[in-house]
Amino acid sequence: MNFDPTPEQEQLRDAVRALGKQYGHRYFVEKAKAGEHTTELWNEAGGLGYLGVNIPTEYGGGGGGITELAIVCEELAAAGCPLLLLVVSPAIVATVINRHGTEEQRKRYLPGIADGSQRIAFAITEPEAGSNFHRLGTVARRDGDDWVVSGRKCYISGVDQAGHVLVVARTEDATTGKLKPALFVVPTDAAGLTWSKLDMEILSPENQFLLYLDEVRLPGDALVGESLDAGLPALFSGLNPERITIGAMSVGSGRYALERASEYAATRKVWGGRSIGSHQGVSHPLAHAAVQVELARLMVQKAAVLYDAGRDLEAGVAGNMAKYASGDAAALAVDTAIQAHGGAGMTTEYGVATLLGASRAGRIAPVSREMILNFVAQHVLGQEKSY
Repeated sequence: MNFDPTPEQEQLRDAVRALGKQYGHRYFVEKAKAGEHTTELWNEAGGLGYLGVNIPTEYGGGGGGITELAIVCEELAAAGCPLLLLVVSPAIVATVINRHGTEEQRKRYLPGIADGSQRIAFAITEPEAGSNFHRLGTVARRDGDDWVVSGRKCYISGVDQAGHVLVVARTEDATTGKLKPALFVVPTDAAGLTWSKLDMEILSPENQFLLYLDEVRLPGDALVGESLDAGLPALFSGLNPERITIGAMSVGSGRYALERASEYAATRKVWGGRSIGSHQGVSHPLAHAAVQVELARLMVQKAAVLYDAGRDLEAGVAGNMAKYASGDAAALAVDTAIQAHGGAGMTTEYGVATLLGASRAGRIAPVSREMILNFVAQHVLGQEKSY
């Protein structure tokens, strides 16, 4: 097993780290508190090719894989700038369209995702069904050559910044009469599509929305793929990259928090001039959190390598484990960093409490740790399905 990155991956990591530090956490916080977006960082990352590292070169990308995109997600987060839309647009949507879209769809959407000029949101979660595609209430029906989509979605990231939304709906199979999942690329200015912002206790320049689709009429080519048979494979193809890149982002946030706390503990001196980090009551919790973050980081890297090797079943297991481990590790790292700072940890100036909401959300979204445990119990340990 080779743990050494390629020279190209090392160069990518160094370059993204440098870009992230140019902006830093203060920039991220100021944008969030002003109700603005990190447009400058996004555009520069796109112009440098970082947003499209996983997209084939023939569509304007870097020709790499999820391993490379995970590096981008991790290093921007480690600089204090975790960009959730990296997970949504380049990881989920670009993967779905590249692997299951038509050639015309790849040419239409992938170049814009790669250079950052086009953001596409992703909408699966619903108020009643959650992300259980077997129970989705959003339905698409045929009307001549068109599709008509109606339903509701919730916790949809970045709709206000996106030109399109990749919507998961259910369609009726003409042969069996059963409902099956299908994905549609919906313009955000389509008639009948509206949204409202959700107020969240998460400090982020990327917002969450409720989405309403009221008889939204779409052309036939809005359906991803050549037929309805592409729906289920297309949906699943986006889930592993989602888990891997959100895991990488959580790892990056954990690294950022520990870096801030370690610097503070090494330089804050009390009681005779000794640093607070010389006391095991401070240093041991930080060391424990560092171990957990590094373990999670290794699992993220394993999942990414398996995915890029085309070993989807193994990547599914590793991706879920990576998501679980990184969510717990980031929450622990941020909480421990705050505690190490004492009262200063709750101030904006020291830049750790500002990650508290997002790090906690990493244990819930995009799939809860409980559902991951269900998955592992069933598919790894061979236990009977519990729900």
